[in-house]
Amino acid sequence: MTNIADLRKSYERHELSESASHGDPLQQFDQWLHEAIAAEVPEPNAMTLATVGSDLRPSTRVVLIKGYDAQGIVWYTNYASRKGQELAGNPYAALQFHWVELERVVRIEGVVQKVSSEESDAYFHTRPLDSRIGAWASPQSQVISGRSVLVANAAKYGAQFLLQPPRPPHWGGYRLQPEQWQFWQGRKSRLHDRLRYTPQAGGGWLRERLAP
Repeated sequence: MTNIADLRKSYERHELSESASHGDPLQQFDQWLHEAIAAEVPEPNAMTLATVGSDLRPSTRVVLIKGYDAQGIVWYTNYASRKGQELAGNPYAALQFHWVELERVVRIEGVVQKVSSEESDAYFHTRPLDSRIGAWASPQSQVISGRSVLVANAAKYGAQFLLQPPRPPHWGGYRLQPEQWQFWQGRKSRLHDRLRYTPQAGGGWLRERLAP
């Protein structure tokens, strides 16, 4: 049996210095995301979303980034899901990207708001037909008796909407407005590079090195 305590890796691919990083964290994120895409890492757009419920218990799941700009990071989901209910009660959340092959992690913390109905409509209609039907078919996070429920729902809504399913009222986008960014680059001997960006009162971002 493998002893997981003995599993180790030496990180030696890249480095992250203050002089070579962007002063704007969005630009740094844009560079790293495009490098992850160019490196063909598996699902470079996948990110872990952490929320906290009214019981103060955190929960995580993986979602896909669908847009980003100076206003924040955008993803889409079912508003009635557990994450949707938790965000309704506590709008603060955290995101994490882990590009294993590049030995890089990006962490983002901030406040979350729903995107506009117009934004959600526009994105929804770019989705494949089966994904649009799936948004109606899945009562996300609810207990169901079996997969047959999903199959039956998909058939039902497919017959009802044919090729033009509208966006469900319970489905749409969220945008996290970053209040803190962290960029982590694995380095040899566990002396990793870790830069944190926080907004300054007069505008711009304060960039600081944290001990790993």
